Amino acid sequence: MLRKNDEITVTIERFGGEMGIAHLEGMTLFVQGALPEETVLARAQKVEKTHAFLKTLQVLSPSPARVEPPCPYYERCGGCVCQHMTYEETLTMKRERVRDALSRIGGLDVEVAPVIGMDDPWRYRNKTALPVGGQKGAPQIGFFAPRSHRIIDIEKCLITKEESDGVSLILRRWMEKFQVQPYQEETRTGLIRHIMSRVSRAGQVMAVVVAAANTLPHEHELIAMLRAGVPGLCSLYLNINRRGDNVILGPESRLLYGEERLEDTLCGLRYALSPQSFFQVNPVQTEKLYQTAVDFAGLTSGELAADLYCGAGTISLLLAQHARRVVGIEIVPQAIRDAEENARVNGVSNAEFHAAPAEELLPKLVAQGLRPDVVVLDPPRKGCEEPVLRAIAEAAPRRIVYVSCDPATLARDAKILCANGYRAEKCQPVDMFCWTGHVETVLSLSQQKPDDIIQVGIDLDDMDVTPAESKASYGEIKQYVLEHTGLKVSCLYIAQVKAKHGIIERDCYNKPKTEGNRVPLCPPGKEAAIEKALRHFQMIL
Repeated sequence: MLRKNDEITVTIERFGGEMGIAHLEGMTLFVQGALPEETVLARAQKVEKTHAFLKTLQVLSPSPARVEPPCPYYERCGGCVCQHMTYEETLTMKRERVRDALSRIGGLDVEVAPVIGMDDPWRYRNKTALPVGGQKGAPQIGFFAPRSHRIIDIEKCLITKEESDGVSLILRRWMEKFQVQPYQEETRTGLIRHIMSRVSRAGQVMAVVVAAANTLPHEHELIAMLRAGVPGLCSLYLNINRRGDNVILGPESRLLYGEERLEDTLCGLRYALSPQSFFQVNPVQTEKLYQTAVDFAGLTSGELAADLYCGAGTISLLLAQHARRVVGIEIVPQAIRDAEENARVNGVSNAEFHAAPAEELLPKLVAQGLRPDVVVLDPPRKGCEEPVLRAIAEAAPRRIVYVSCDPATLARDAKILCANGYRAEKCQPVDMFCWTGHVETVLSLSQQKPDDIIQVGIDLDDMDVTPAESKASYGEIKQYVLEHTGLKVSCLYIAQVKAKHGIIERDCYNKPKTEGNRVPLCPPGKEAAIEKALRHFQMIL
């Protein structure tokens, strides 16, 4: 039996995310740093009942796709995880990741096209946010080590713009010269928390110092040092963040020098960006990603399109070139202000934007009669909230284009949409984050017509299950609730919640054996957790 810290020799069968997968006595092994067809010596780091995580110690039989990582920080830094393989192999890995998620999680039968790669996959990031730690006079600026908040101090990063390296270098010198205190996450003391920079395609630079105070010591000296050391500097912001969590930017930013917004271009349009603006970090690949989304939308100038999680309006303005009208929704007010300004600057008059959570506003708009022909989704990594998916199903657009940075949540949400009358048609991954394990994916879903649906007759009495009961077992519901909420629920509670939603049980589970015994009612917190599980398994909407 495999135990933690055991060292074993395994042969890798295939990719599982960016890790290699092997098997041992019925147990699935996820091996960090290993490639398919390699034989490696690995050490067990975490062992569960059905699976384990291991780290490669020695490659005994290397794959032809294995290369020497060019970054000197690669083994310690958590930013990149794929530099030990060729770039072509990273594209293969990401395609398999998308294909596996859509099939295993979503149950979707859709062809996944080869990943659209980058001609030169280096120095592509136009935005960098680096945590700051260390001590007064000896700051540490870099990326976190894998699965930790331990900062790996770096001087340059091969996937960020060189201008960002220049900003970090000047901030380091300023902190050393004036003994500026780095922020201490454990004690919530100190001043400088993060250093962020944006770099436009024209070489303009916006520098943002994230600090736990309203002012910086020696502000004028910092401005002078940045102007002298960073060609193209157009603005310097102080962002104030006193929060006790891991959110990088606080709600307030104060301009210390230069222009309020950084102007950048994308797909022939101009965009004005503030520190809080969402803008994709790889402009070359973003153009390929957004063009794919527009192509999948299939607009022909007379339609109404809705762009949910629209950010600064990047996709909205592209859709507006092909649609009658575009409605964009985004939760961040500053991003909506940027979107409205971007529409004005680009002469787009058929796009309107709303600053509100999509899960709150979209159901209201649909109830008021909003019926878009096409819906474009570009949610954060957690995917769409359930009210958004339910509202989309009610609005019944003829096509949905889902842009996702997480194949797992994409597959989960697509499964729900397909259960509500849609069919996955096309899938195109794009390598936005070269050398990392992340991949962007565009999935096109079309509304099924009645003629497209094949009726299959199944006698549920012969199967001894109700339609909803066939979705998930009680054990699966219990496991889901435990994993996602930490709560333990009984079969009795599950049965009560199912009955509440019209899922009829043949008899009451765990019913008291004697007359007069009171049946305990499911507490509200556990009821909500069970309902979440039932929605996950598509047993209720």
